[in-house]
Amino acid sequence: MNLELQIPDDVAHLLAAEYADLSKAAIEALALEGYRSLRLSEGQVRQMLGFSSRMQVHAFLKEHGVPLHYSMADLEQDRETSRQLEDKVKIGNHRAA
Repeated sequence: MNLELQIPDDVAHLLAAEYADLSKAAIEALALEGYRSLRLSEGQVRQMLGFSSRMQVHAFLKEHGVPLHYSMADLEQDRETSRQLEDKVKIGNHRAA
């Protein structure tokens, strides 16, 4: 979707002095507010900003002082993934011995 914003010239000049690319700054602001307000997921922020990984989203959020939405369910899922990886490494090491 293309979106056109009408900004008064004096405001646009002030913003242009701060931001080299006003279009990019507007998209980033929308993504940040969408994530802060729980309207957008990490994946949606990644798509909006053209990032290729979650780590880029995490770095972007951190750079702008926005904490990650990380629930206990997320922690438990990460712990389970870690256990599975550890098991695969153990099996691989056992076979190599």
